Amino acid sequence: MTPAIVSKLPHVGTTIFTVMSALASEKNAVNLGQGFPDFDCDPALIDAVSLAMRQGHNQYPPMAGVAVLRSSIAAKIKTLYGTDYDANTEITVTAGATQAILNAVLATVRPGDEVIVFEPCYDSYIPNIEMAGGTVVRVPLTPGSFRPDFTKIAAAITPKTRLMVINSPHNPSATVWTEDEMRALEALLAPTQVLLISDEVYEHMVYAPGRHLSAASYPGLRDRAFVISSFGKTYHVTGWKVAYCAASPSLTAEFRKIHQFNVFTVNTPVQVGLAQYMQNPAPYLSLPTFYQRKRDLFRQGLAKTKFTLLPSEGSYFQCARIDGLSVSEKNLSESDFCRWLTSDIGVAAIPLSAFYADGFDQRTIRFCFAKKDETLQLALDRLARL
Repeated sequence: MTPAIVSKLPHVGTTIFTVMSALASEKNAVNLGQGFPDFDCDPALIDAVSLAMRQGHNQYPPMAGVAVLRSSIAAKIKTLYGTDYDANTEITVTAGATQAILNAVLATVRPGDEVIVFEPCYDSYIPNIEMAGGTVVRVPLTPGSFRPDFTKIAAAITPKTRLMVINSPHNPSATVWTEDEMRALEALLAPTQVLLISDEVYEHMVYAPGRHLSAASYPGLRDRAFVISSFGKTYHVTGWKVAYCAASPSLTAEFRKIHQFNVFTVNTPVQVGLAQYMQNPAPYLSLPTFYQRKRDLFRQGLAKTKFTLLPSEGSYFQCARIDGLSVSEKNLSESDFCRWLTSDIGVAAIPLSAFYADGFDQRTIRFCFAKKDETLQLALDRLARL
């Protein structure tokens, strides 16, 4: 007989992303659900990693990451955001951004601590907090606009608040925090001991006239923040699972204690290859233009349907309301609509309700436009039937 086990995450099942991707495969639908590209990365990046392998960079690297890569990350942050980070004591290379977020949560949250998240939010945040024994405090972003409501945020902070998680550019809503909002957060946290995780994995996907505002740029946030970004998102290699965390020395010391007993370190040849490749900033500096063209192509096509488009300020996502569609008369939930869209129309999307713990349904779904032009056009041809 199999011994009984009490689940640490009793409410967690198969994610909607896995469900929708499986359905898309079954129905031969265009998968605009999961957030990853269907095109290849720059061959020069593959060459850089292959060269690293051939040169013998195939054994364990330092726990915190290859030194030249950490130095390159620190230099990039300095150039883009004007903030100095010490490569030795403040930069850690991680096995993807999700692992970095888990590290930061496990390093700082203890049973009884409260952690503020803004819903809708990336699906790993809440399980991470629960695994650490923390109490999740959910603060809704304003429905429709998805802007932070600082009255509600202030009311959520208590003496037990240990950590807050922010995400800009935001998944799933594609909003980007403004200068006023970052300053308001800085002022709100100034008299507190609240730590911050700033999830900035889409930092290079902010569209004109907007710009990415990193927590690293704000003195009142910099020393309390774990600033996390992703090579996978930036260089179209999500399957490589390589990211990094920038944080003050005291935070990094605790972060690395978790990191070394979690994955210990990240594969060597990819780190060496990334360090060589990122010496040329053009690939990430040109990313906003690259994705803005795809966004505009997709939006122009969707504008010919009865979807109501929400702004897409950053990331590679486009949200749309389904109220105006004739099928909405059937009163399908977001989740049921996405299943119908996949099965009957042949395009997979994700319901925004999947990003809320209570399944809040506001008649809105999310598409990913990080796809080849022909993939987007095929999806638009099918969506034109609506």
